[in-house]
Amino acid sequence: MDETFRQQVLDDTLDWLDKAVIGLNLCPFAKSVRVKGQVRTVVSEATTPEALHEQLVAELRHLAEVDPEVTDTTLLVHPLAMQDFLDFNDFLDEADAVLEALGLEGTLQIANFHPQFQFAGTEVDDISNFTNRAPYPTLHLIRETSIDRAVEVFPEAETIYERNIETLERLGLAGWRELFPAKKA
Repeated sequence: MDETFRQQVLDDTLDWLDKAVIGLNLCPFAKSVRVKGQVRTVVSEATTPEALHEQLVAELRHLAEVDPEVTDTTLLVHPLAMQDFLDFNDFLDEADAVLEALGLEGTLQIANFHPQFQFAGTEVDDISNFTNRAPYPTLHLIRETSIDRAVEVFPEAETIYERNIETLERLGLAGWRELFPAKKA
């Protein structure tokens, strides 16, 4: 992978993290780990599901073993693999199987983001889909203990999804495009 492209992927991802995830408060838990420098962002060179599988195994092991004060969460960004949302969506079953095979269920979990993310029963341009849209396919590896701590601070965590949709509905597609003018939505 060309270093210029790698840096662009990293910059785009962190811009999305700062403007959308943190800036729109789509995840009320993200700001503190970002400010503390505890977000590991890995730009994968994987071009196949098999290569991504291997890197996912390595990153899950890394996160399980590293001190949470050093790395609390990992964004595994894979711009060259799983460009098609349906392929990516199918891969999520494999990702969950990796968690189970490593004995990490209940310790870590995986959230997913994709530039073509679409909830079942929605239109492509439905703003609710943008709650899970990132510039590149991304697997977010999260510690369960971090989620537990965050829920203590934000006890109505189950309402985050609904609040996010309301936030994006107020912002609208035009507002989203203003946040990311160089990107097509």
